[in-house]
Amino acid sequence: MERHIMNKQKLLILSVGLLSISGCTSFAEPGEGGEAENYPQAAFSPVMPDQPLGPEHGLRFDWELAARHLDILILEKAEWCFPATVHQAKQNEARIARELEGGLQLDAANDLIIQRNLLTRLERQLDYVKRQETCQPPSDSNSGNSDIELAQEIYDLLNRDNQFAFNSAELNPKYVVNLSEASQLLIKNKDFKLLVTGHADAVGEENGNQELALKRAKQVKRYLSIFGLEQTRIHVDAVGSDDPYFEGTEPHVRLTNRRVTIELLELDQPLQLEQ
Repeated sequence: MERHIMNKQKLLILSVGLLSISGCTSFAEPGEGGEAENYPQAAFSPVMPDQPLGPEHGLRFDWELAARHLDILILEKAEWCFPATVHQAKQNEARIARELEGGLQLDAANDLIIQRNLLTRLERQLDYVKRQETCQPPSDSNSGNSDIELAQEIYDLLNRDNQFAFNSAELNPKYVVNLSEASQLLIKNKDFKLLVTGHADAVGEENGNQELALKRAKQVKRYLSIFGLEQTRIHVDAVGSDDPYFEGTEPHVRLTNRRVTIELLELDQPLQLEQ
């Protein structure tokens, strides 16, 4: 018991120490970027028989198709095999609905492309692990709920926005605290590994953005290992500015695109790295 208390005290001291040396860079206020928001499910207004159809109705139809695709994958137990990916897809789905309801058609169209690519990759991964029998979903739909809840908690901690300042791999001190909490959860649950993918916004040269994105991923790995997570369970990748959450160079768009995305994977799950 005394050792447990001492370990918690050491962790708290380490967290405070890291916060104190993290610099004086100015970060945006919480919630000012898009990725951190938890959008409620939107209910679209019905289309009346005499109402002319516009581009927004085509986007809503595409959203419905993507939503049904995700529903089918969940019925096939994708949430049990890839809980973090399914959680990310749910977040994307809610955000796109909010964008459509708010008339942000360009943002919604861009995010629909990202969502379709994510669902296609998830479907391929699910088919693969089922063929290889590396993930056997339980017949009881209530089984595996603890893994799903754990994945959601870790995903929410790791995938927050306002992570980085412009042109920097320096971490927002508040995000460092999230890394500390997530690492402790992962230390207690050794069945998972992480894939940390670095991103950059659209400002700057392609090669420079790729280098910066990789530095960001490695910086996150460094902090996770400082907090006690084995480096062998942390894999890094980078895509530069090629995979944005939003298109554009406006300040709030660039803020959201300066990030890492972190996937929670089974230990024996194969990796497909860009690097």
